[in-house]
Amino acid sequence: MSPRRIQHFSTLMRSHGSALVCVLLLFFAGAESSSANTAEVSSPVVAQDPQSPELAELPGATEGFVDSGGVKIHYVTMGNGPLLVMIHGFPDYWYSWRKQMPALAEHFQVVAVDQRGYNLSDKPEGVSEYAMPKLVGDLVAVVEHFPQERATIVGHDWGGAVAWQFAMSVPQLTERLVILNLPHPNGLRRELANNPQQQANSQYARDFQAEDAASKLDAKQLAGWVTDADARSYYVAAFQRSSFKGMLNYYKANYPRQTGNANTAADPTPSPKVKCPVLMFHGLEDQALLPSGLNNTWEWVENDLTIMTIPGAGHFVQQDAGDKVTKHMVRWLTTD
Repeated sequence: MSPRRIQHFSTLMRSHGSALVCVLLLFFAGAESSSANTAEVSSPVVAQDPQSPELAELPGATEGFVDSGGVKIHYVTMGNGPLLVMIHGFPDYWYSWRKQMPALAEHFQVVAVDQRGYNLSDKPEGVSEYAMPKLVGDLVAVVEHFPQERATIVGHDWGGAVAWQFAMSVPQLTERLVILNLPHPNGLRRELANNPQQQANSQYARDFQAEDAASKLDAKQLAGWVTDADARSYYVAAFQRSSFKGMLNYYKANYPRQTGNANTAADPTPSPKVKCPVLMFHGLEDQALLPSGLNNTWEWVENDLTIMTIPGAGHFVQQDAGDKVTKHMVRWLTTD
């Protein structure tokens, strides 16, 4: 990625809070082949000593690790009740959910994970280690670690991509689905194929596929979207512990590569319909993922679907509109 593009990218990140163009365009190729067998689930490994200073802000929270086919996945958990697993996007880590976790923990056992490549989770080498089946397998390992049959899955950005695919691949493990600023895969495919503005705004995802893209990133730059000064210091430290190559391998392994004049992400294999109830939040100031991608989502969900758009909030809607997101998420999840 050229220095000019890096500078433009950083400016977008500060102004829109969305920048890292997490267009996560899904898993197009091979995503539907994910299944509950995508990871060999080994005996969980529990952290022996506290490693996350952020836990001091969340009374009662503890942390641990789950082994997903030899890759340790770090999690923070609090509360008791039905299982609810939260998955962050790019560039982020489990702490993204700090504004939602206490309220949710009054009703659920909340588990917020670090995806592979981030913070305290393992950082395997190689692009193939970040393919969608591996990411879904990590989530299966986390869900199966806890002694409950099903889980509500909450995902933002790349975490939303994993959440959508998890719900389609292992519906028997999925109680409900909450998606933040990540349209359904079919909606994103359509927008990439037909919406010139989305095509232009998604160029960063292909820039991240460049061989040397990771060398242009640093922890402070990646934390530039965080407006809370105290939180930003945690983010910088977490990103210093992370793998920049691993972060960008999500794009290299799962985002379609542009060939010739093709801006489409065509996949002739239809996605199975999501069987569980779905709640979607979308900050309307998101410049990476335009709200037009939400259209027709109801055609791909065979259960109840609720879409809440939030004016004035950007890509990181769970932080930009933390109180509103928390209030409506808790209400939706606790209402039959």
